[in-house]
Amino acid sequence: MKINDSIKSKVDLGVDKTGAEKTGAGRKTETPQIHAKAAENVTLSPISAQLQALEAKIAGDNAFDVEKVAAIKLAIASGQFKVSSEKVADGLIETVKDLLKKT
Repeated sequence: MKINDSIKSKVDLGVDKTGAEKTGAGRKTETPQIHAKAAENVTLSPISAQLQALEAKIAGDNAFDVEKVAAIKLAIASGQFKVSSEKVADGLIETVKDLLKKT
């Protein structure tokens, strides 16, 4: 299955860099000189600062135990992984109980 960049094909995003380098297309002969006299300041809200802190915390934490997943994969591959039907049934019953309490 071929995946195309549908957004790029529908919206003209400019000259293809590889094609421009080969043919010289897209090169500007003049570059306009624009000088900003005043510096622009951006102030972040406290919520955005909290969001950045959460993103940093999440980026540092693993969502799962990498070693445990590797051990389970190895057990499955070697045919040693056993599924306890009792644990699955108990977990399903607890989930249903929790869902029934919420409604």
